[in-house]
Amino acid sequence: MLSVGLTGGIGAGKSEVSRLLVECGAVLIDADRIAREVVAPGTPGLAAIVRAFGPQVLAGDGSLDRPKLGSVVFADPERLAVLNAIVHPLVGARSRELETAAAEDAVVVHDVPLLAENGLAPLYDLVIVVDAAPETQLDRLVRLRGMTEEDARARMAAQATREKRLEVADIVIDNDVPLERLHRRVREVWAELERRARAPRGAPRE
Repeated sequence: MLSVGLTGGIGAGKSEVSRLLVECGAVLIDADRIAREVVAPGTPGLAAIVRAFGPQVLAGDGSLDRPKLGSVVFADPERLAVLNAIVHPLVGARSRELETAAAEDAVVVHDVPLLAENGLAPLYDLVIVVDAAPETQLDRLVRLRGMTEEDARARMAAQATREKRLEVADIVIDNDVPLERLHRRVREVWAELERRARAPRGAPRE
């Protein structure tokens, strides 16, 4: 099995790359999706959040009101740390559970938006960074996601710098290219991932 961390800045196109890797045969473990699962109604995760932040962070149907919780923690590093201390261990445990269930020769891709920010690179056999210029990210966020330029810049500024992400990369996928070239690059990367996954146990990955 090969455990791969996949990350990239907002608007870089990480979701498209993860989709293409799944088409190639990767087992995808999506940290964002798991983060929603572990705080769904009735879970210990949601109960812990309510104990920490109060029932005002719940929506009328009993689910987590994410915008309201975001408004509580966004500008308060201490409250954010409290939230992360609840959610991150739950996400990690569920991710390990899913990885353990994968086939022995599988390529398991962990889609982790904040991999660089949280110093998670050592958890994986290798890290793929989907890279795009900040100008490209900004254009996609405004034109494709409908954000204001101010909101887009704020979201980008809240993440790791491009340089910090590239520092943890073992493989870089340039997404400042036409879609056809991106698809070709992902296929090349997939061939390399398969080769590493099938290497004899104990053999060097490089």
